[in-house]
Amino acid sequence: MAMTNTFGMEIIPENETDRVQKLHDYQILEIDTEGPFRHIAALAAHVFKVPISLVSFVDKDKVWFKGNVGMEGESGADRGMSLCSLAILRNEATVFTDTLKEPCLLNNPLVAGQFGLRFYAAVPLTTYDGYNLGSVCILDKEPREFSKDDQITLEYMAKLVMDELELWKCRLYTQKNKGALA
Repeated sequence: MAMTNTFGMEIIPENETDRVQKLHDYQILEIDTEGPFRHIAALAAHVFKVPISLVSFVDKDKVWFKGNVGMEGESGADRGMSLCSLAILRNEATVFTDTLKEPCLLNNPLVAGQFGLRFYAAVPLTTYDGYNLGSVCILDKEPREFSKDDQITLEYMAKLVMDELELWKCRLYTQKNKGALA
């Protein structure tokens, strides 16, 4: 079955197979790793004074929320409906200050439906070797401005997530090798 795509544009990056493999190498999707990521999402919500902030990872068909403030109880979304799918397509911030003015978003149920998404800003979570695994994003139900300073702040938060991801990978490696040495 084909993935739903509400954006009317290609949402699969050219390096998709390698990107998804890199994401799975971190082994974070199926287990509870929300603690540090939720703290970063909470910091983003506080700093930007938004009701929703997410640390998300884009898998083959699903976007996983591993840090979630404002959408508690939601573990993820269909990739073809989540704006985080757009954030991994670029190596810079993706910003929609008023989603109703963006043709690619007008058929998206988060924008056109009851949820009423009006603002979205995200910075990709980029590995040291250049793979965009997900994003740190902030959302609001009101249009907003987003300055260059705001972008820089969100970029630092994305770097904090990637630092935590690398620490997670080191912990996995250490645990695996302890078992091999025993």
